[in-house]
Amino acid sequence: MPQLPATPYPAEVRARLDADAKEVLARYPGSRSALLPLLHLVQSEEGYVSRTGMAFCAETLDLTTAEVTAVATFYSMYRRRAGGDYQVGVCTNTLCAVMGGDAIFDTLKEHLGVGNNETTDDGKVTLEHIECNAACDFAPVVMVNWEFFDNQTPQSATRLVDDLIAGRTVEPTRGAPICSYKDTARILAGFPDERPGAVEATGGAGAASLVGLKLAKGEALPKARVVSPRAGQPQDTQPHDPSPSEHLSSHDAPQKTSASDPEHPAGPTAEEGE
Repeated sequence: MPQLPATPYPAEVRARLDADAKEVLARYPGSRSALLPLLHLVQSEEGYVSRTGMAFCAETLDLTTAEVTAVATFYSMYRRRAGGDYQVGVCTNTLCAVMGGDAIFDTLKEHLGVGNNETTDDGKVTLEHIECNAACDFAPVVMVNWEFFDNQTPQSATRLVDDLIAGRTVEPTRGAPICSYKDTARILAGFPDERPGAVEATGGAGAASLVGLKLAKGEALPKARVVSPRAGQPQDTQPHDPSPSEHLSSHDAPQKTSASDPEHPAGPTAEEGE
């Protein structure tokens, strides 16, 4: 059935969004480039990108609603329906799944009483599986409002969502303490995080993520076996007890077991490249 025109924002909301949008547009030489932050802006108002929000973006940027809809439906960071205060994403892609991501996701579904892309009755948590959180070196990874929680287990992930629901302060592995989904959307729209200490708490990439960059720059690394080029031969190192600096994530070193996979007690028995 044909849809009725989108309901306009109330006058006071429209005035506030117009002022914010003007600030966003001033950052770009071409107005079309402001579409992504404007979608985050309207998402910060309602918690998702509604038809009203898309109509606002189209009018503000002199685009068609079809053009705006094409972008809003392409990127997974834009919700198409209302959700919880905290978007909890569990990576279930290959490496995270092997390290326990599937177990985490199944545990949270049962613990919260929701399925994929569903929200708890109190409106606090929306649970979703994510194909890749882009932090494979810290697998299994959970994200809350796009902030990383590394090396998770079903038990730690359960504590995490319980803390979110209880309103406790939750700090990610690297980054500022978690704020609401709407507040996160406003930050992604390009507005400053005005919480005391939030900017200073923002972290960068983890040490394990930077190893490849250091190798590319020719920087010295602790002695360890590294996969050699196909034309060359592996460079052997004498067996030794690795120093803490060599173990750049909890999964780099041989372990007795994975806490998220108690059915497989045998840990890795060889270093990478052997």
